[in-house]
Amino acid sequence: MSAGRLTSRLFVRMIREEWRLHAELFGDRFAAFPVVVTLLSGLGFWLLTFTNASTDAVAAGLHALVIFFGLQVGTIGLVGRDALRDVLGDVTLLVFSARTLPVTWRRLLAVFLLKDLLYYSVLFLGPLALGFAAVALTQGVPPLTILLLWVTLSGAFALGVGTSLTLAGLGTRSRGLVVLALAGIVAAVLSGRVDVVALTPLGFYQSPSATSALSGFLPAVVLSAFGPALFRPVESGPARTSPERYTRLRDYLGDGVATRSALEVSGSSGSVWKVLFSMGVLFLVTAALVAEVGRVTALDPSMGIAVGTLLGLGAFTTYSWVTQFDDVAEYRRYPVSMRRVFAGKRRAYLVLSVPAGLVYLLGSLVWVPPLEVAVGVVVFPLVALYVYGVTAAVTGLSPNELLFDTPRFVAFGAALGVVAVPLVVAALVHTESPTVANGVAVGVALLSALVGVVLARWAGRRWEDRSLDP
Repeated sequence: MSAGRLTSRLFVRMIREEWRLHAELFGDRFAAFPVVVTLLSGLGFWLLTFTNASTDAVAAGLHALVIFFGLQVGTIGLVGRDALRDVLGDVTLLVFSARTLPVTWRRLLAVFLLKDLLYYSVLFLGPLALGFAAVALTQGVPPLTILLLWVTLSGAFALGVGTSLTLAGLGTRSRGLVVLALAGIVAAVLSGRVDVVALTPLGFYQSPSATSALSGFLPAVVLSAFGPALFRPVESGPARTSPERYTRLRDYLGDGVATRSALEVSGSSGSVWKVLFSMGVLFLVTAALVAEVGRVTALDPSMGIAVGTLLGLGAFTTYSWVTQFDDVAEYRRYPVSMRRVFAGKRRAYLVLSVPAGLVYLLGSLVWVPPLEVAVGVVVFPLVALYVYGVTAAVTGLSPNELLFDTPRFVAFGAALGVVAVPLVVAALVHTESPTVANGVAVGVALLSALVGVVLARWAGRRWEDRSLDP
């Protein structure tokens, strides 16, 4: 069989594998996922009209968020087969079949990325564009612009995935190269000499032309090809650790479950550096988004509130990592209650995520007013605490099943929206009334943290009861 035919067959079979996997996990609920995305996105865009945000500003925000989503999906480079086995059970995905199929790992990974691009473009980005269309068409946006949005959002997703995998590929060869690459990106963004938007599909969306198409999509194409070529697969799993190291860390954390979780993250692929990397990516995306909103509107959003809010929401990724090797049935073998388990998980989650986010918030003092940064420093850990409570209550120890489990997705999205919407509005209206905006942001974050603490305690009781069910 020729290499081309083998590649095409792999692509088709990976599409089927993805659909069957989600259909088996979530049953008929999975088919309703695109409808829910359309409805929720349409409602969100409609609410944004009350802030006088233009459709161009909303489109810019969508591109930034989709790039971030792609960056998260691209972290397959930080997750090995062992981690996925703990999530999915005894399942071997095609992307991990290089030893049994007559095809190289790099080709498998390249086909996997192409499959993800098509799969998420249809299942997630298409409904997102439809939700945008429901509002944009009433404001006179041409129908072809909606189609253009879908194309450029797909390109933004590819850019995020390619960037993440390229950085992960560099990390499999030298962590120093990752630091240099990130430093170069930060320097380019902060210098103002590089038109970052022009190097993304958003540039083509804002000004369609042959030149903007080349500059906007070429980085995504190059990185999507470069990432698989760089990447060296690494089997992940909880690394062995010495008793002395465990004792020292347990004395510091004061909890055995928290110690185990922290050691599992540090012993997995990417170690604790992936937490810092994830927070850094989210910080850069948020900073670019705030700058773009300020450029295309008369608003001057609060960098502190915006970054604090989105870093707190992005801490969901850390929750996924501290639970990646967990199973409720396993804990039933030990003399520990699920309440203690979730309390320990929360401690590990906060110890890993909060310092990583604060590094970037404090680093923003270079160009952000100290008062704005101070508000962000308050908002971020409080929102992160709320995200922990919501995630623990809704998903338990299986957060990776959230995305396509429609009822859970709706509950999770609604719970985050209740907090995210007022905080985003506070960030946007900061120009008009800074004191009120800061007060509202701190008040909402404090209230959400209290709710998060209550939800986390309830989650322990809920999953304790479920673990005892026959």
